[in-house]
Amino acid sequence: MKKYTCAPLPFQGQKRTFLKHFKEALKDFSNDATYVDLFGGSGLLSRTVKDIYPNATVIYNDYDNYSKRLAAIPQTNELLSLIRKLLHKVPNKSRVPLFDKYRIVKEVKSHFDKYNYVDFITLSASLLFSGKYATSMEQLEKETFYNRVRKSDIDCSSDYLEGLSVVHLDYKKLYDQYKQQSNIVFLLDPPYLSTDTKSYSSNGYWRLKDYLDVLEVLSCDKYFYFTSNKSNLVELCEWFGDKFNANPFKGSTQKTVTNSVNKSSNYVDIMLYK
Repeated sequence: MKKYTCAPLPFQGQKRTFLKHFKEALKDFSNDATYVDLFGGSGLLSRTVKDIYPNATVIYNDYDNYSKRLAAIPQTNELLSLIRKLLHKVPNKSRVPLFDKYRIVKEVKSHFDKYNYVDFITLSASLLFSGKYATSMEQLEKETFYNRVRKSDIDCSSDYLEGLSVVHLDYKKLYDQYKQQSNIVFLLDPPYLSTDTKSYSSNGYWRLKDYLDVLEVLSCDKYFYFTSNKSNLVELCEWFGDKFNANPFKGSTQKTVTNSVNKSSNYVDIMLYK
């Protein structure tokens, strides 16, 4: 079976840069535990756990319907192939002329009429400026297009979810199902504070209160939690620990990875585990 070092399809916030640290930390955890990936995202954390510990039960919470995008890869490849042909004279990463943009929009609409579905996230990664996402036809038409279309088809990755128990639940309901059970490890990779969440199904959900609510899960015995220095959440919790002896990360181990946004900007991804 193929070992995945990144998710098959684009997903904002997938943890490919953290896999080395994540795999190393997993050595301290049970090989037959139940791992509950509360914010499953692209499924990369779930896939990694199952590959390392085949006897573990891994619950992948596919709240963002990533599995639907995976199932539609053949249709997405068909659309990208058409777009690739339309842009054969446009240099890579260059702005797409308006005439070609209109032709692409026409093809996307035709694709939607044919399949009643378009993977707008993958399409955004192929046509929009890096880091921008459109989740509807209306949003896509408003954006400036750039030729960022990959040169080859996306691998169908039919085995990517193999062995995972896939559910589609609000993370709080899923947590309630497992919080009283023994030998449970929770994986928590919520959308980061101060990050655009419109590419997630839970867009609009993430007020400051929602981020702080997630910290309740950290009362469990074993967990992995991911955040970044942009949120200052770890610093906030350390302050609460100093003032009120109420730091939910107390006793955890921290690992960091620095990611570059561009030549003059970067941020630090943080993984805490216990």
